[in-house]
Amino acid sequence: MTDEQTAREIAAWQNGHARVRALVQDLTEAQVATHVPACPDWTVRDLLSHMVGLGADTMAGNEPDDHNPEWTQSQIHARRDVDVAGLLEEWSQIAPELVAHMAEHGTRPLNDLTIHEQDLRSAAGEPGARDTDGLAIVRQRRADKLAEAAADLPPLALVSTDDGWSFATAGDPAQAPTVLEATGFDLFRGVTSRRTADQLRSWVTRGDVDPYLDAFAGLGPLPEQPLPE
Repeated sequence: MTDEQTAREIAAWQNGHARVRALVQDLTEAQVATHVPACPDWTVRDLLSHMVGLGADTMAGNEPDDHNPEWTQSQIHARRDVDVAGLLEEWSQIAPELVAHMAEHGTRPLNDLTIHEQDLRSAAGEPGARDTDGLAIVRQRRADKLAEAAADLPPLALVSTDDGWSFATAGDPAQAPTVLEATGFDLFRGVTSRRTADQLRSWVTRGDVDPYLDAFAGLGPLPEQPLPE
């Protein structure tokens, strides 16, 4: 990866960090206690605890490849008595060190931040940040992971109806036997396991998406009901 690309990705993380801080610091107590539709076992405060804890664990060298449930839950448990202000203070303190770490070791934390920003916005009823550089970067990353998971299947194409993005798991998107068309934001949520199987089916303009459903579930089971965003 070039220095220019790394700088772009770090800037996307910093911008996302600032947006999430601005979002959560103004939430009401009721909003903070709301369960997150995309992470139904967690409240907004729990999800923020995970986002802060991921950064802290990354800096401590404690980051399993699979981001397993025990690891993520431990971040929430360790901060169970910390309020939003305290969580934001911890996040602010570790941010400079995490940025330096990303410059040396890669910007994987951008994935978690970008995906969960939208999860938080959904829970809080505060939509936004749907056309950011970070979202475009993470959409492409997760599409590449989808291609890896679907490597044994015929090519699948994803085509945005509003921002010009297109992708194929192999070859030319125009030649793929299965094509899904949706907004760029919906495709982002689709490749991050935030759209139901029926929603994915509704995007099909050619072919059959069912053989690819397991590949779309790369970050966990697909939701059974549509998420409110």
